[in-house]
Amino acid sequence: MVAVNVVAQVFAGLAAFVHVLVFVWEALLFRRPSVHRGIFRVPGEDVPAVLLWSFGVGFYNLFLASGTVLGLVLLNTGDEAVGRALVFYTCGFMALSGVVLFAADRMALGRPRGAGLSGVAGQLGPPLVVFATAFL
Repeated sequence: MVAVNVVAQVFAGLAAFVHVLVFVWEALLFRRPSVHRGIFRVPGEDVPAVLLWSFGVGFYNLFLASGTVLGLVLLNTGDEAVGRALVFYTCGFMALSGVVLFAADRMALGRPRGAGLSGVAGQLGPPLVVFATAFL
């Protein structure tokens, strides 16, 4: 069995934190111009059209983070196999979602390329570190 070392666990926790933060932005604070315009680059006039999407995707991020946190708790409280499975599944899900986000950003029309690279890095980076350090 693959051990989930401390570095991998820290980055799994970081990945969960990023997803909780994005939940707050998307589900709770999206109407604020500093969030919809500043973070997501959504013009104010488009907010009503994407609010339902933003709310739903925010909760998707919260549920994904919850799985990672639960996996870390189980990993460290005696149910290592289930904890490991949850951490690897949710981090794999996050990493693949980061790849999709990157591809979607490359295909986006009407905005400069690279506008979403910080989101891609936040979505993809920590889970990749989890896998890179767990399998070394």
